[in-house]
Amino acid sequence: MIVAEVVLGARGWVPWAAPLAAVGLALVAWSYWRAGSTALVRASAAALKAAGFVALAICLIEPLKSGVRPRPGSNLFLLMADNSRSLQVHDPGSPRTRGEELRDRLGEKSDWQARLSQDFDVQSFIFDGRLRAVADFAELSFDGESSALMGSLTALAERFRGRPIAGILLFTDGNATDLTVDLATSGTDWKDLTPVYPVVLGTDAELADVSVAKVSVSQTNFESAPVTIAAEVDYQGLGGRSIVVRVVDEARRECERRMVNAPTDRQPLVERFQLRPERPGVSFYTVEASLDGEEPVADGPRSSAEATLANNRRLLTVDRGGGPYRVLYVGGRPNWEFKFLRRALAEDSELNLVGLLRIARREPKFTFRSRPGERTNPIYRGFGNQGDEEAEQYDQPVLLRLGTDDADELRGGFPKSAEDLFRYHAIILDDVESGFFTQEQMSLVQQFVSRRGGGFLMLGGRDSFSKGDFGHTPLGEMLPVYLDRVEVTRPEEGFRLTLTREGWLQPWVRVRATEEEEELRIAGMPVFKAVNRVHAIKPGASVLANVQTAAGASRPALIVQSFGRGRTMALLIGDLWRWHLRRQEGAESDLEKSWRQMVRWLVADVPQRVEVETRRLAERQAGALQIAVRVRDENFEPLDNATVRVRVNTPDGREIELAAQAAERRSGEYETTFAAHAPGAYRAEVVVAASDASEVGRRETGWVVEPATDELRTLRPNRSLLTQLAAATGGEMVTADRLDRFVGDLPNRKVPIVESWTYPLWHQWTVFLFAIGCLVGEWGLRRWKGLP
Repeated sequence: MIVAEVVLGARGWVPWAAPLAAVGLALVAWSYWRAGSTALVRASAAALKAAGFVALAICLIEPLKSGVRPRPGSNLFLLMADNSRSLQVHDPGSPRTRGEELRDRLGEKSDWQARLSQDFDVQSFIFDGRLRAVADFAELSFDGESSALMGSLTALAERFRGRPIAGILLFTDGNATDLTVDLATSGTDWKDLTPVYPVVLGTDAELADVSVAKVSVSQTNFESAPVTIAAEVDYQGLGGRSIVVRVVDEARRECERRMVNAPTDRQPLVERFQLRPERPGVSFYTVEASLDGEEPVADGPRSSAEATLANNRRLLTVDRGGGPYRVLYVGGRPNWEFKFLRRALAEDSELNLVGLLRIARREPKFTFRSRPGERTNPIYRGFGNQGDEEAEQYDQPVLLRLGTDDADELRGGFPKSAEDLFRYHAIILDDVESGFFTQEQMSLVQQFVSRRGGGFLMLGGRDSFSKGDFGHTPLGEMLPVYLDRVEVTRPEEGFRLTLTREGWLQPWVRVRATEEEEELRIAGMPVFKAVNRVHAIKPGASVLANVQTAAGASRPALIVQSFGRGRTMALLIGDLWRWHLRRQEGAESDLEKSWRQMVRWLVADVPQRVEVETRRLAERQAGALQIAVRVRDENFEPLDNATVRVRVNTPDGREIELAAQAAERRSGEYETTFAAHAPGAYRAEVVVAASDASEVGRRETGWVVEPATDELRTLRPNRSLLTQLAAATGGEMVTADRLDRFVGDLPNRKVPIVESWTYPLWHQWTVFLFAIGCLVGEWGLRRWKGLP
């Protein structure tokens, strides 16, 4: 930006001043050319007289210096100071904290602040979790739990939108807690923001510190350890000391601990813990990292070799909710598989097995009646349905219901409507032929998987798969195997189970915790004698287990695939119950454990009528989140006009009730927002009622708020972020010792509102003094050297 230039105030005198100056210079040159003296003396005297003549000639054209400058008081200049806890850190070799040094620098009116106030309307702000204006920086306390740096900058831009802002002088260490992605991909157009001039607080010197930088939770259907916690631990300046990493539950009971040595290459440590929550639903765990001998991590101040203990722990949420899951088992006859399956699921409180067993086939033709005129089947006598209208007829199969919720469930046999079938989460078919179902019922099962998102498993009973004539039915279309053109060969016996590569990678397929134990378990499994044949595996399906014949041939045994929103599984072994016979007395049944893991996989991702999701709001709103509730009716279509209540239990013992409102663009979804003020674990229960006030369902959810941990996740200043911010907004990095020079240079920068100014160079006493001084000097030199 050009801020000044020289112009001529009396351009009309240029034709006179130029010849006058030329004549004068010529006379001076001619007179000293004839003077008798040394060349140096003559040149010096001539130069003095010429300079005097030229100065007087320039005054004739009235040179003026003009330019633009910020109009005093018309432009805003904003000062922002970080008030977060990270400024309580002592840098090595410094007796004061970063915050104390900042307070001293901003507390009194320094020269650069006074100079800044002369040209700009200076306004002061401090920020931590929120932005607030202050009269001066005496209010800095450095107790903020977070640093909403990006949100505060955006809030300033919104507050002063349309007003002239010359720049923002930002005092911070750059450790923003409201930026979880790179600045370039944050979704904000930083070019529209006024120039930001960061002043970095703190040094890059190494501090002794251990911090839990990141935690993540993954869940599987592996029964003994369904939850895996991965903790990333950062460290610096430890001097070879060991680190203790441990996991504790809500009651502060230690679940697992590790002692690790920090490597010298400064790579983050990643420790994985496997555990099994004691209760279903939402649970909270804490991962703690500390120096050996300094655990447990205390909440209050204590003596420690670390610079801070606030970043040594992280809370995490484990949600094992969603149940109880209801599984419908349909069997063509009582068999051993149902016995062991039912016994296995009875030990899991989250799995409810409902059985529909056919104990007698229908009799389309008959000639015998036990009593004259009798139409009902006498096999059902004693079951409480003696009336002709209620008891099964001779031309109907005799079905036995087990584990039903009430007397009406499955009363008419296999469900015939989506409302009745969609109440289940998974369906298991065993030893039942396709003729047991109507075409409408098979199509309904297909919708159960593809649209409702349920799980479907067909077991390898005598009348399953191709022997049950499922090849060209809607159920056969769902299976991960082709059933048509199955070759009829001589029956084989003696099949041994082996896991494929994909099977080893699936935790629910394995039964033992380690690979060695699993290999021993497989080697000790019995020889199976009944395995269904299939034509081929469908594209997209995964074979998780094979069986090896006595001749060494390999055939698929366990195959899975996705189908629509759900998943299907084919277990081709027809006598899996033989596995239980190898169990040692008093030992845990591997078969029952495998059944539980298999069914857990079937129902793992099945949608519920009420589902809850918590979403962090924009990063600028630290601690705020949105609670989204999806509600479906009996047919699993979006349910509108529902009443959704959310009861939130806060860490400080309060209960807050919120009402969720229908989302604008998504049918069946309801939203509400919640702003967390207290750090800790939050647990919420969602209760949904239909328009007729009947309860649709309820779900539990939870989340954690840890502003202090995020604030102190690193102790070094984030120079990279601040450099990116300055470059993106058109500003520059400023060091604390260059503030005076920076403020002095501000008028030379681009500012919104400027004013013109003019300064007469000729109308100055220094100009006339210079001209007179040159002429007097020339006269004195002539007298001194005896020139005429």
